[in-house]
This record gives sequence, C-alpha cells and structure tokens, in this order.
Amino acid sequence: MDTEKLKLTSSEIGTLWGEYVNGTAINVVNRYMYSIIEDGAIKAIFNDAIKTFEKQKNQLVTFFEKEGFPVPIGFNESDLFLGKQRLFSDAFCLNYLHIMTVHGLLGHSTSFSVSVRKDLRDFYDSCDNDAKRMYHQTIELLLEKGLFQRDPLYYPYDHPQFVSSPDFKDGLLGKGRTLTATEIISISLNLKKSIMAKTLSIAFSQVAESKEVRKFLTESEKTADGQIKAFAKILQADNLPVPKSLETEVTISTDSPFSDRLLMYQMGFLFQVAQTYHGAGLATAMRTDLVTTYEGTIIQNLMVTKNWFNVMVKNNWLEQPPLAPNRTEIANRK
Repeated sequence: MDTEKLKLTSSEIGTLWGEYVNGTAINVVNRYMYSIIEDGAIKAIFNDAIKTFEKQKNQLVTFFEKEGFPVPIGFNESDLFLGKQRLFSDAFCLNYLHIMTVHGLLGHSTSFSVSVRKDLRDFYDSCDNDAKRMYHQTIELLLEKGLFQRDPLYYPYDHPQFVSSPDFKDGLLGKGRTLTATEIISISLNLKKSIMAKTLSIAFSQVAESKEVRKFLTESEKTADGQIKAFAKILQADNLPVPKSLETEVTISTDSPFSDRLLMYQMGFLFQVAQTYHGAGLATAMRTDLVTTYEGTIIQNLMVTKNWFNVMVKNNWLEQPPLAPNRTEIANRK
C-alpha cells in the first residue's frame, strides 16, 4: 500500500494545524529577537532557527494544499513591528530560544507518534532532528557564556536502595524524606518554564496596547510568580538551589514589537503547554506536598487559560482548528 495516498486522519491534520500556527507565532518572536541581538554567536543561532522554520513552513503549506485544507492564517508580518525599542537582552533571547526548542521537541515527538502516512512521519522525523540540532546549539552557547542553569547535583549512594516505609510519601510539615532525583526532573522543568512565563508576562504587560490585555498579563504574571514560589519552597526545604529569575533581562521599553493578538497567543501557548509538564510531574510525584502543589498549579492554569480564551474570543483573535463534521447540521440542510 502506498501510504502517501492515504487521506489525512483527524489527528494528522490536527498536528499539521498546530505545528503551523505555533510555528508562525514563535517565528515572529524569533525574527524580532534576531533584529535586536548584538552578540554574533547568538544571532547566528537565531538565523538558523528562522531559516529552519521557513523550510518547515513551506512543507506544511504543501501538505495543506495537497489535501484541500485551507492554510491556517497563523501569524505573519502584520503581527511584527520591527525597528521598535529593544525589549529583551541577548541573554534572555537565547534562553527563550532554548525553552521554545524544548517545547518543539515535545511537539514534534507527539506529532510523529500519531502520524501514519510515511511522508508525515518523514517530515516530523526531520523536524525532530532540526530541534535536536537547535537544542545542542542553545545549550552549548548557554554553557559557554555561563548562562545555563544546571539542575541540583546529587551524590552517589554506596548501593541501590528500596522504599521501606509508607512514610516515603509524607512530605508535609517537614516529616518526610528529601526529594528523589526523578521528582527533580519535573520540578526543574516547571520552574524554568514558569520563570519564562513570568518574565514574558512582565515584558508584554509593559508594551500591550489594550487595557484588557494588560490586565490579563498582570494576572498571569502573578499566577506564574505564585507557582515559582511554591516549587522554590520545596527545593529550598531540602537545601537545593533555585533557578535565578530573568526579570532583569527585560528593559523598561513600552514600545510594542508585537500585535496584542500575538502577545496573548504566546502566553496562552505557554500556560497550556505547561499543563503537560504539570501532569507529568503529578504522575511521578511520590510526596504528598508535591501532589498538592501540582494539583493547585493545574487548577490555577485552568483559570488562566479560561480567562485567556474569553479575551481571545471577544477580540476575534482565536483561529479555529478543523472541526469534525456536524452530522445533525448536515442533515438539516436537506
């Protein structure tokens, strides 16, 4: 069977749609950052990222057109205002690209895992390789410049050990055991992503044109800050280091380089994708206080995304993904 002649499934068209819209949004931010970056090495990586997405975008458009689906609007020149005052430092730009690359790795892997057609599998395999290359490049440069924040270090045990008491799950009131290495994985990732979300909320709230958007961004900043403090408290209780904040990497500019629609979409993207990492953390948590923290964080993010959805719909900013056929509506057309 020629798998490339198979029609796209709902999952396949859904991943293509998501890759296009998310990719065009991040590409607009990357293009602005490229225009303000002064460091040659950082600028070169952004140039690679922009060219890589243009290649991927052309392939995505070909998939849509070949299958007869409309190409999403996504984000474009109308959302980018070049020549504006500098909003971010070079260091923040590099950190941003690294975090977005981490999201890209997860997104491409998910898209690959639900694709049946060989041309789609080959495409996402290529996207994954591109993201891995970018991941290597961003980490190497962050390390070279002393900007990469490594996770807490653990010291080796003499031999493997087994859990010997139900108290292993008790992390409340200081009675429980210290954090496991497997629990640190999600705590560290969630902290770094919350720090990025808080920093972008601060930056975007300075430049947003709409009062409604500024209000949402101020509230999302408070939510991210609360989550940072909750996870930092858990690390500090075990005398473990907390990643440093990035707020000082934002200038005092009030000159927006992006449309309000893009500002909102970027924040919605971060809070929605964060749910995946919070869910993974909840699934692996073996301490009561961690479970409680993740549950609270997930509920908080649901409230943020609810408010985000309302603002996006009210302003006609939320592009609709492809829908399943409404059989009742079709039948009523007769």
